[in-house]
Amino acid sequence: MTQYTFTVARTDADLQEILALQKNNYKTRLTAEEAASQGFVSVEHDFLLLKAMNADYPHIIAKADGQIVGYALVMLPKFGDAIEILLPMFARINRLEYRGEALKASKYFVMGQICVEKIARGKGVFAGLYAEMQRRMQTDFDYIITEISSRNARSLRAHAKVGFRLLEKYRV
Repeated sequence: MTQYTFTVARTDADLQEILALQKNNYKTRLTAEEAASQGFVSVEHDFLLLKAMNADYPHIIAKADGQIVGYALVMLPKFGDAIEILLPMFARINRLEYRGEALKASKYFVMGQICVEKIARGKGVFAGLYAEMQRRMQTDFDYIITEISSRNARSLRAHAKVGFRLLEKYRV
């Protein structure tokens, strides 16, 4: 039985492994069938941005046999204008309220992306990444926010299972 460990990205090599896993699961690199059944990622980060995002609050990673098999990116609001496809999401967050409080006035971060290697799916890695993220971030933040494509049914189910709540549905 494979043992998974959950920790944070510490080295450039960790960040390169994240980028490789991201590249292998990017929506245009998968068949339509794979994307529909296995899920996909819809943002590609470059190394320098990923490293800058990792500086204040490191990304959460899952390892098995010394290799990264999953990650959950930490994206602070200060990076809200760094990736064009995410501009609408950050604009919407800044207009939303949750429990009577404007989200822009709260302490939140965006789980910038989460991805689990195909061989590690269905084995608790997603929940482990989220639990580790929550454990490490709970003293500094009120909320973790993310955006999920309605076409990514696997991701929607996984997020609901660990407790994410739908704040808003919208089309871009």
